[in-house]
Amino acid sequence: MYLLDANVLIEAKNRYYSFETAPGFWDWLELMHQKSGACSIDAVFEELTVGDDELAHWARQHQDFFREVDRHATRHFAELTGWAVSQSYTDAALAGFTGNNADYLLVAHARGHDFTVVTHERSKPLARKRVLIPDACQAMNVKTLDTFEMLRRTEARFDLRQGTGISNLDSTTLF
Repeated sequence: MYLLDANVLIEAKNRYYSFETAPGFWDWLELMHQKSGACSIDAVFEELTVGDDELAHWARQHQDFFREVDRHATRHFAELTGWAVSQSYTDAALAGFTGNNADYLLVAHARGHDFTVVTHERSKPLARKRVLIPDACQAMNVKTLDTFEMLRRTEARFDLRQGTGISNLDSTTLF
């Protein structure tokens, strides 16, 4: 199962898979969720629904996409906290990572359920001011990848060849 970080959904909405130009991505996410292939956690839901934009609306309509952090995740809190404290992170970085932080809960949930975390963050093992998801995942033996690798591995296809979206184009729109 792929466990999505908030930045995957936010970047998709803001950049390459907006709701208006790439509804197929959002349909695909729903299908992946229905087939137990993708989800996120309630802490990510909370991050996404602070505002009142299309993504917040989508999250509210798909609350079942966001799972509660359960005992399988909480079993790994001590190990994850112990790892973070054993590194050279600043006190502010540790305070920002541990507790109810979505990144912390995401890593613990992935570890507890043997999920793969999907994030756009990149590993920076020498970082001190922020605990990054890929580094925490590596310490917890959790796999990570980005949106595009997830799409490749699942063989996702967003195909317009059936004419959807093409009928609205004319020669003046193309040039």
